[in-house]
Amino acid sequence: MDDGGAPHFLGHRERLVARFVEIGGEALPDYELLELVLFKALPRRDVKPVAKALIARFGGFAGVLAAPLDRLTEVEGVGRSTAIHLKAIEAAAQRQARGAIEARTSLTSFTAVLDYCRSRMAHSDREHFRILFLDKRNQLIRDEKQAEGTVDHVPVYPREVVRRALELAATAVILVHNHPSGDPTPSQADVKMTREVAAAAATVGVVVHDHLIVARDGHASLKGLGLI
Repeated sequence: MDDGGAPHFLGHRERLVARFVEIGGEALPDYELLELVLFKALPRRDVKPVAKALIARFGGFAGVLAAPLDRLTEVEGVGRSTAIHLKAIEAAAQRQARGAIEARTSLTSFTAVLDYCRSRMAHSDREHFRILFLDKRNQLIRDEKQAEGTVDHVPVYPREVVRRALELAATAVILVHNHPSGDPTPSQADVKMTREVAAAAATVGVVVHDHLIVARDGHASLKGLGLI
């Protein structure tokens, strides 16, 4: 407590909010941005140690939001309601990213697609395989998770990809999966699977525009690498 009986961290909160208003979130380090998020969830405690502990545990702001609910509550000071608050922030960010690509007339912005995919998958501790189904104008018809696997493998069946594309009347797809290891470099298995899906899709007139691999440390485009 200070001399007026107010908790010592209230002044810090006021100063941090003022800095955020003045310079914006991009200029703040991860732990301070996370503090702002935690203010409402933990109104009566100093959130700086909690924010720093979360960042240390999960590697960054995005890693904290992507962490599973039960792992968040393992951090001292984070109860279930606070963990749910963080997961709601993650869901809001994903909804915003999805809106950014749905609002476009077509998925011609690689950056928008990549940002969306990274927000959904880059920090997951298991491999996920998603497909963006597109129409003939490259407008997004559906984004679907097709499979979930282990820390280093996810099963993908070309016939299932083709079947779903036909059901949705899609003329093109973008394949996406994540590498929990943090390294987005495509494996030989990734390349082989992509080529098998592309060959199967081509028999029914569906084009595989790209296969994106997202990870904490970056991304890889198999098309950009000349692998498809």
